[in-house]
Amino acid sequence: MERELTMEFARVTEAAALASARLVGMGDKIAADGAAVEAMRAVFDTVHMDGTVVIGEGEMDEAPMLYIGEKLGTGEEPVLDVAVDPLEGTNLVAKGMPGAIAVLAVTERHGLLHAPDMYMNKIAVGPQAAGRIHLDAPVAENLKNIAQGLRKRVEDLTVVILDRPRHQDLIKQVRACGARIRLITDGDVAPAVACAIEGSGVDVMMGIGGAPEGVLAAAALRCVGGEMQGRLWPEDEEDIERARKLGITDINKLLTIDDLVKTDDIFFSATGITEGPLLKGVTFNSTGAVTHSLVMRGRTGTVRFIEARHCFAKKPKYAIKGACEKSRIC
Repeated sequence: MERELTMEFARVTEAAALASARLVGMGDKIAADGAAVEAMRAVFDTVHMDGTVVIGEGEMDEAPMLYIGEKLGTGEEPVLDVAVDPLEGTNLVAKGMPGAIAVLAVTERHGLLHAPDMYMNKIAVGPQAAGRIHLDAPVAENLKNIAQGLRKRVEDLTVVILDRPRHQDLIKQVRACGARIRLITDGDVAPAVACAIEGSGVDVMMGIGGAPEGVLAAAALRCVGGEMQGRLWPEDEEDIERARKLGITDINKLLTIDDLVKTDDIFFSATGITEGPLLKGVTFNSTGAVTHSLVMRGRTGTVRFIEARHCFAKKPKYAIKGACEKSRIC
């Protein structure tokens, strides 16, 4: 993939973030998600690529757009697979809470695991701790090895875990080791990626979250030499059948980062919607808005933070779809 696509994909997540940011704190997560989806889809139409959604908003009969199998882009080469989450953290936006992002990952065809819409048990670390974790190892052993890689004490580590009843035992084990815990209510892509960003304050992400979100986070981590391991965590026979339909026959297989993302030819882009440890949220002003994005390219390992100042009066309408309907400057 050509490096020029970096900015194209940043524009895609910026559009989704701008649209959903209008609904921060409004209590309507469905409307916020819909705004992000519509805006992201509109900008994808302008990108010079022949893309196919492999992780998206659901099956064709479950979502009006960005559904699995939908074609994106102008239809020109390169031929790409696309994973999207236009609004990761719908509840966070609805309640005005921190940590919501718009995110995507793009690879060459067949570069991403077609993860079913189900849970996955995961552990994620940055490059300094890569090669030192194992999903099946005891929590104490993993934390000890991670601390050694980071040249810290276990007591200095910060572990991010989704605040769910299923994690009560995991939380007890981490606390028994003396490591610090940051519990989050929703959205585990951003904290998983934050493990690889120096100064984020996050050292490791552990626990059970969404499988599609695991693939998105793995794409970012692979760009910079981080590591993720996972294993699908079905709740019932329907989950197992859903995985089989996507070609996953061994539901208990330990998935390494090479299973989740099979190539280094990756682009990853995320734009903050509400303030978080990884990205600043969207702020609106008298002429438009300011966004903060993270873009990565796997082939070169380049990481860019982009602060963009958007002048709504000069931008094409498709690029600010949903962001300026209520603004006098549009």
